[in-house]
Amino acid sequence: MRKAGLLVWQALQLAGSMALPGVTTGEIDAAVERFFQTHQATPLFKGVPGRVPFPAVTCISINEEVVHGIPGPRKLVEGDIVSVDTGCKLNGWCGDAALTFPVGTIRPEVQRLLDVTQGTLDLAIGLMGQKSLWSEVAVEMERYVKGHGFSVVESFVGHGIGRQMHEDPQVPNYVNNHFRRNGDFRLSPGLVLAVEPMVNMGGKEVQTGTDYWTQLTADRRPSAHFEHTIAITKNGPYVLTAAPNEKEMQALVEGNLAEL
Repeated sequence: MRKAGLLVWQALQLAGSMALPGVTTGEIDAAVERFFQTHQATPLFKGVPGRVPFPAVTCISINEEVVHGIPGPRKLVEGDIVSVDTGCKLNGWCGDAALTFPVGTIRPEVQRLLDVTQGTLDLAIGLMGQKSLWSEVAVEMERYVKGHGFSVVESFVGHGIGRQMHEDPQVPNYVNNHFRRNGDFRLSPGLVLAVEPMVNMGGKEVQTGTDYWTQLTADRRPSAHFEHTIAITKNGPYVLTAAPNEKEMQALVEGNLAEL
């Protein structure tokens, strides 16, 4: 899964390098699709069933779009924030991650939204090595977000991941009584989770767009999204979609992931 995760990391670096004024979201998606093809990796998102099958290899969501935005002719402009979510399968194993990028200079309060959302994910990763139950992590994530005056999206959650992109368990970024009674799970070695906080500047409510996929904040205020695929090991959490170490970077430069 680390090999798939390294490709996802590279794909997101590519997307981030293109997150510039005047670039279309469709151009970013096409570049990521070519990247996966070059490395014989299968995109996870394209063709996902729905009222309309998802048509792209990335979800690209801008400003008030929370998740599942469809790439197309829209051009990025100075001051936008753009969330790019993508995943691939390599040798039968999946990786899935997301980053939210600023386009040029953004407002300080929007930068704070990005910082808090990234901080929520970082907090979760650290706690996954300290806590026994997911609820113990999720309650701290929720407290962190609300302590900064933002809202946790509750309509969408993270998920288990392995041979398939979406596996059990469901991984919320908040806790309610129903989850404590019926959905909580132990953080045991061997478990791999896609943890993905979605944080709104305003209220937590979202609405589905006219394309049947894009999710927007109900109050049309900005939203940010960060995600990593994380394995629980006997030595603690292992972020499978994190940046490469020196040995891994050499393998990537040489195009020789098989040697890892």
